[in-house]
Amino acid sequence: MLISRHINSHNYSKHMRRINMKSYLIAIVTLVIFSIPSLGAAATGRPGPYFSAFLGGSFARDVTVSGFDYFNGIPFSDEVSYDSGIYTGGTGGYDFGFMRLEGELAYRYNDIDTITFSHGGRFNSDEGYIGVFATMFNVFFDLHNSSPVTPYLGGGIGFASLYLSDTYGFGPNGYGQLYADSDDTVFASQVGAGVDIALNNRYSLDIGYRYFITEEANLDSFISTNKLKFESHNAMVGFKMKF
Repeated sequence: MLISRHINSHNYSKHMRRINMKSYLIAIVTLVIFSIPSLGAAATGRPGPYFSAFLGGSFARDVTVSGFDYFNGIPFSDEVSYDSGIYTGGTGGYDFGFMRLEGELAYRYNDIDTITFSHGGRFNSDEGYIGVFATMFNVFFDLHNSSPVTPYLGGGIGFASLYLSDTYGFGPNGYGQLYADSDDTVFASQVGAGVDIALNNRYSLDIGYRYFITEEANLDSFISTNKLKFESHNAMVGFKMKF
């Protein structure tokens, strides 16, 4: 649900932007990935039920938001960009040896960076974000070999609840509200790949990539109607335990 063009023309002093802690998180995740020691002595995984938890970065793609502005009585099609954010969650499933079936609960969070109105004007957001909570059913195929490093690939389908917060920012006409909060639940899908690095017969590290996309959500409010999809590239490091 995006964009109210109802901008207060008050002259505000420049707001101090919040420190972007997600940038530090992404740097830490990258450091962890490249700091993993050689695990040549570890045994490969075994079939059975498992649980995992993961943490990583969400890199949301720029999105086109279309809708109708109630205040000005005009349709619009605007461009929105996001800051890098957080991707975190957990999975539970069963490993059959060559294939894994799992359920996943995941949360993605991205601050809104800029909004470019189709009718002119670019606004820098100092407050506002999109949060996406997804419930997914995944299938992954494991490419086992003689080493403890097992590549995998697969994907999943499910549902995602999108929440767009109240958003304020600076633009040509001053400082004001750009969004009013709203939410919607839509169909979602993802594809992914990665490597599972066995620490022993029970524990392993999961270093993976996911491309995630939702159907178009209707995030409507008293300010405007808003239609948008959420798409993101996601990098993650997880810890998996088998029972």
